Amino acid sequence: MIMTLKKKQRGAVLFLALMLMVVLTLLVLSAVRSGSTNLHIAGNMQRQAEVVAVAQQAVEQTISSNFTASPAASSIPVTNGSTTYAVNVAQPVCFSSVPILNSDPAVPAQCISSGSAQNSGIISASGVQTGGTSWCSVQQWDVQASSTGENTTLHQGISVKVPVGSTSC
Repeated sequence: MIMTLKKKQRGAVLFLALMLMVVLTLLVLSAVRSGSTNLHIAGNMQRQAEVVAVAQQAVEQTISSNFTASPAASSIPVTNGSTTYAVNVAQPVCFSSVPILNSDPAVPAQCISSGSAQNSGIISASGVQTGGTSWCSVQQWDVQASSTGENTTLHQGISVKVPVGSTSC
C-alpha cells in the first residue's frame, strides 16, 4: 500500500514547481513592463518641462525688447543643451490700456504732466502732484509662444507702463 501511494505522488511535485515558475515568470514580466511604462512617462514629463522652459525663454526674449512699439509675430531659435528649438511667438495682443493719474504715487517722474503741457514734474505748493492723467498708461499684453512640432502653447500676461500714443493699443 505504501508503494502505490508513492507511485501516485511522483509527478505532483514537478507539476507544482512548474506552475510556480510560470507564476513567477508572469510577475517578473509584469514588473518589467511597469518599469518600462514608468520610464516612458518620466521621459515625456521631462520633454514637456523642457518645451515649456524653451517657450518661456522665447517669451522673455520678446518682452525684453520694445515689443509694444510694433508688435509682430516672430520665430525665435532657442538652444537648450544640444537641442535647438524653433519657437513661434504670436503677435502680442494688447487687451487693456488704462491712463495713469498724476495723483498715483507710483507714476514715474517722466510721466507727470503739468497744466502747461510740459514735462516739468512740478508738484503744487501743497506737495500734491497736479491732477488729471499723466503722459503714460498701463497696458496689459498677452504673449503666446509655441514650440514647432510640439503640442505646447504658453501664454504670458505682461503689464507695461508706456507713453500715451506710443502703441496701437
